[in-house]
Amino acid sequence: MARARTKVPVRAKKVMARAKKADVRRSAARPTRAKATAKVRRQHKFVASHLTPDAFKADGLRTYAHYRDLGVKDATRGMALAHVIRFVGQCDPKIVSKKHTHACEFQMIYVLKGSITTEIEGHGVQTMNAGDSWLQPQNIVHKVLDYSDGCEVLEIVLPADFKTIELEK
Repeated sequence: MARARTKVPVRAKKVMARAKKADVRRSAARPTRAKATAKVRRQHKFVASHLTPDAFKADGLRTYAHYRDLGVKDATRGMALAHVIRFVGQCDPKIVSKKHTHACEFQMIYVLKGSITTEIEGHGVQTMNAGDSWLQPQNIVHKVLDYSDGCEVLEIVLPADFKTIELEK
């Protein structure tokens, strides 16, 4: 059976052709959302960190901890920080157990040696042993309750320069 053709006026054909061309031009000129928002990051430098007897320094945030910088802050131009925290001496709750938060985008802790007990707002008390890890959400209130002798943790934070807000004195 033959199909009946409807006749489209010439003027309508021209309008449709112009609209089609405009759509093609608009889609070609408009970058995709991913391309428009993607940041160009400079390549990270290679860094290797070897353990030496003087690698741990008492120049960090906490008086009861020594810190070993792994060189990630410089290698990433401040994008990230990675350090090993070694807790020193017996845990004194009067000094250690103070609520605080960190103004950062990402914070992950991996227990290398010993154990650490923390209280994380909305998640209760968590005891983590060697081989355990946790991801701490942005700006979550937390405090260290206890740690074992010789406890060491690997902490990775983005960005490298972040602020700690003490909520208890």
